[in-house]
Amino acid sequence: MQKSIDQNFHVGIAGTGIYIPASRMTAAHLSLATNNQWSEEAIVQKLGIVEKSIPGPGDGTQEMGALAAIDCLKNTYTSAEEIDLIISIGEEWKEYPLTTTGIYIQERIGATNAWALDVQQRCCTSVAALKIAKDMMFADPDINTVLIAGGYRNSDFLDYTDSSVSFMFNLAAGAGAILLKKNLGRNALLGTHIITDGTMARDAGVEFGGTEKPITCDNIPQAYQSLRVFDEKHMKDRLNEVSMKNWMTCIDTAFAKSGVKKQELDFLAALHFKRSLYFSLVAELGLKPEQTIYLENFGHLGQIDQILSLHLAQQTGKISEGSIISMIAAGIGYAWGANVIRWGKFKV
Repeated sequence: MQKSIDQNFHVGIAGTGIYIPASRMTAAHLSLATNNQWSEEAIVQKLGIVEKSIPGPGDGTQEMGALAAIDCLKNTYTSAEEIDLIISIGEEWKEYPLTTTGIYIQERIGATNAWALDVQQRCCTSVAALKIAKDMMFADPDINTVLIAGGYRNSDFLDYTDSSVSFMFNLAAGAGAILLKKNLGRNALLGTHIITDGTMARDAGVEFGGTEKPITCDNIPQAYQSLRVFDEKHMKDRLNEVSMKNWMTCIDTAFAKSGVKKQELDFLAALHFKRSLYFSLVAELGLKPEQTIYLENFGHLGQIDQILSLHLAQQTGKISEGSIISMIAAGIGYAWGANVIRWGKFKV
């Protein structure tokens, strides 16, 4: 006999935490890095980058993730011992390969009663991790408090003279964390929908450093700047064909799963991408520019963007009791995702 769903069950967002490095790369600096192929004005107006955060000494992805987690615990008045599960959304580029970031964060923050794992879906990881956490909390009575945290600094691999990766010039550095609690009574995470398309699985990535093309003495100069588009025409053609359609499908389906009308959307927590496309999507969703936060002064922190946007929205009063929020994401590979959050007191 199929178990019926408890209509009072919900997972609530207790709060967020952020770590942003102090170092900055301005549009002017970025222009110089491209050998002036891109002007400062074009970087600001087209790519939407006024400045972006870049890592300083000690800003490894694991440590940044731990610092964001500590900030989240402080902001939510939560003891690390209360956490049952840690899901790391930190990038694979980290202090030491083959170490598990979630376990590092567990030890770093003193979450002695938790267990941890890492998940990865590029810039869609936060949306995916939120769904995974909610589903696990529903399935397992022993998982009541989940910390999602991780850091990002894929900008290290950029070659700014490679025009084919100009859409990634916004890659920045930082970390975010979000704390979920079962039956919290507020800020309910509702439906999520994710689409992946394997036809682009190897259209972009870091070329050197894996088993296919190991780093050698001969390729070291280029290996650490080899985040590239391997098949530029295929990726562009395929994205033009399916990207916006898949994104809208994810958004529409997430709202349908949530039992909420898309017209009720109050705030969009989105990743950073080029200015014209971003605000075209905002308008397509029937929103005004003030109903989102364009991260032009931060850059693109990968899967951290949605957490950062939600964090800033709370600080600036862009969300309030009853606000309907949607986090949307996309990541190379390719993946698209969207969820729905009802801010404020939980209602069945």
